[in-house]
Parts: sequence; C-alpha cells; structure tokens
Amino acid sequence: MAAPLVALITAGSAGLGAATARLFALNGLRVVVNYSSNTERAQGLVDELRRMSPLPRVHGRTDFYAVRADLSRRHEVQNLVHETVAEMGRLDVVFSNGGWTRLRDISDLDDNVDEEDWDLCFNMNVKSHLWLMHAAKDYLDESEGVFITTASLAGVKVSGSSLAYAVTKAAQIHLAKGLALIAAPRIRVNSVSPGLMLTDWGLKFPTEKQDEMKERTKLKRLATVEDVAEQVLCFVRSKSVTGVNAIIDGGMSL
Repeated sequence: MAAPLVALITAGSAGLGAATARLFALNGLRVVVNYSSNTERAQGLVDELRRMSPLPRVHGRTDFYAVRADLSRRHEVQNLVHETVAEMGRLDVVFSNGGWTRLRDISDLDDNVDEEDWDLCFNMNVKSHLWLMHAAKDYLDESEGVFITTASLAGVKVSGSSLAYAVTKAAQIHLAKGLALIAAPRIRVNSVSPGLMLTDWGLKFPTEKQDEMKERTKLKRLATVEDVAEQVLCFVRSKSVTGVNAIIDGGMSL
C-alpha cells in the first residue's frame, strides 16, 4: 500500500486554506497547516482534521501538524519547509495559498499609488510563492510532487480589491507558468484563480458589490471555498497537468 501523501498548506487555518485542508484530510492526505498568528484556531483545525481522517493511527507518525511562519520573510518560509519535512518525513504537495491586499477604489488612480500597498502586494503575492517553491523544490523533486498557488480572477481580468492586487496576481500566474517550465519533468506547477469568495475577506466588499458580481456570473453563483478546494485536489491527482491556471468564477470572465 502506498504511503499517504504529505501536503503543506500556507495560510491554512481559515478560508480556502482550511477548506482545502479538510478535503485533503478526508481523502487520506497528511497535512501541515501554516498560520501567521492565531495558534488556537490553527490547533483547533489540526484536531478537527485528525478526527475526520480515515487514516489509521500509526505509532510514532504525525499526520496533522501546525507551523507558525510569516510568509513575507524568506528565512521563515525556508524554516517552514524544513520543519514540515523534519516532522512528516516527506513532502508531496505544496498549496501556496498566502496573499495580501488592501481594499481600494480600483477605478481611482489616486487611490492606487500607495507605495506600501505595492511593496506588500508584490512581496506576498509574488515573492513569497517563489521563495516557497525554492525551499520545497528538492523535496518535491524527490516525490514527483505538485506545487499549486492561489492566484485570482483579478490577475486574469483587471478587477478586485486594488490595482496593486490585480497586477501582482497577474505576475503570480506568470510566475507559476515559469516555475512549471523550470520544475519539469518531475514537479507539476499549477494555479487556481477564484472570483469573489465570501470568506472573511470577501465579506468586506459591500453587499451591493457582492450581489452585482453574483449577477454577472453565467451560473448565477459565486465560487465557494469548497469549489476551489476541489480544483486544488484535482491538480494533486492530475499527473499530466502543469502550467495551467484554472479560473473558477461561475463564468463571470466569459
């Protein structure tokens, strides 16, 4: 019987990261949940994953684990990967789910020239994924694994919370394609680009904006975190798919 896969999920204690962790656990993966500050929430999720997992308990084996790390700091990203492998013994899947934005009026140039916004967006939406892939590459190469990033519809069509966010998400999609070229043939690299999801962040948009975006979809529904998690799991299982950005937006971008 093949050993269960080990997945590292960044920004994994809430929202899409937590939904993906639950889906992975239900499908027999061992999961490391990265978080930035809320230790209680992360540990609560780890306990939940342990209860729902179909994996048999194996003495001396850790199946679910939480690691605190600031994804904006390269050395902490490196330590996150090293601690994951030290605790779990291997690494097969990285779901690079971290990101950052600040709500701005995307149609107002004056509101989109804050230099701190641009620096933080580029650091978290582009560089953090590069640093994570660099730290994980040797382990994923050994396991013929997969690296998946969370991009955004805003990176495909200028939209979303700010111009800085849209531009850096477009860069992230291009980065994933570049990493797919570099990491082949042993590592697959893909990205998911959701439209608006009603997470804690998505709920910051005014209700009228949420309703407007839902109405603009062809399916008359916004993507849920569970919808996107299913696509992430699909990328884990799809052995012949790399360099792909999956747009999950109810057909809004058509």
